[in-house]
Amino acid sequence: MSRPKNDTFLRALLRQPTDYTPVWLMRQAGRYLPEYRETRKRAGSFLDLCKNPSLACEVTLQPLARYNLDAAILFSDILTVPDAMGLGLYFSEGEGPRFERPLKEEWEIRNLAVPDPNLELGYVMDAVSEIRRALDGSVPLIGFSGSPWTLACYMVEGGGSDDYRKIKTLLYTRPDLLHHILDITAQAVTAYLNAQIEAGAQAVMIFDSWGGVLAHDAYKTFSLAYMRRILAGLIREKDGERVPAIVFTKGGGLWLEDIAASGTDAVGLDWTVDIGAARRQVGDRVALQGNLDPSVLFGSPEAVAEEARRVLDAFGPHPGHVFNLGHGISLHTPPDNVSVLVQTVHAHSRALRQQAE
Repeated sequence: MSRPKNDTFLRALLRQPTDYTPVWLMRQAGRYLPEYRETRKRAGSFLDLCKNPSLACEVTLQPLARYNLDAAILFSDILTVPDAMGLGLYFSEGEGPRFERPLKEEWEIRNLAVPDPNLELGYVMDAVSEIRRALDGSVPLIGFSGSPWTLACYMVEGGGSDDYRKIKTLLYTRPDLLHHILDITAQAVTAYLNAQIEAGAQAVMIFDSWGGVLAHDAYKTFSLAYMRRILAGLIREKDGERVPAIVFTKGGGLWLEDIAASGTDAVGLDWTVDIGAARRQVGDRVALQGNLDPSVLFGSPEAVAEEARRVLDAFGPHPGHVFNLGHGISLHTPPDNVSVLVQTVHAHSRALRQQAE
């Protein structure tokens, strides 16, 4: 696995000095781009797009053609893993993802099995391989998965939820069954991420989108413990190069110390956290990724630039910062504002480092 020509992102994750702060955006390939909407129309549906490696490759590369981003992220969905477990993923217009067969009965939970990532999820590995070839050593490729807790939320609720009533009822009435779901899912995620690394992913990210809905102790027991297990089972070196891992718990600022001690290389922060205070808290134990409020991109170009500089100033000219949003980019984002953001991050972070020398 040779280093990409632009390896700034990988070096930042490993807290090595960089000339500027690298930037990529969660959901950077997606609905805010007109070229993405065209490709999705050709694919027929979102799921067809995910399951077609050449089209997944096409949309992965679209934001890189438009913006000077420092990493590509595989175009896929976190729910491909439960889909491969037989839950029947589908997307209904305006409703988001749903499962035809959510987990309701104890026997369904006991029957869960770890899918073979190279068989049931082979289309994802084909996409990873194709994207790596197409990138041709320009920037690194990020692979990803949902966290066991976040996947379990969807698997039990049957889709998104406002109150997480079904899964929290399970947590407090039958924690043994929830632990079984999480155990099988953690095994599946570990195998899935390792298969992505074998196929060419140069860094991996665990999206714990719903970790922040848990009570303090429940977070450590039902979310972080399983992410630690995954991190312990990941391939961390391939062809002589470190494969860094990022953990992102939305709403996870309260557990920053614990996440930093989980075995991850980098911690993703949402926009509710002061990134400067977070850096002082964890020191140089981990890199930090984040954490602009995605809604800033609805503002004027001047506001976008000002808020980006604010995040960079808060972190300071230190190694170990990957600039990102505090969550995924909104579909209503004006694409031109993303150009302003990327240019500002690169220019201002260079200036900060020069001032510090």
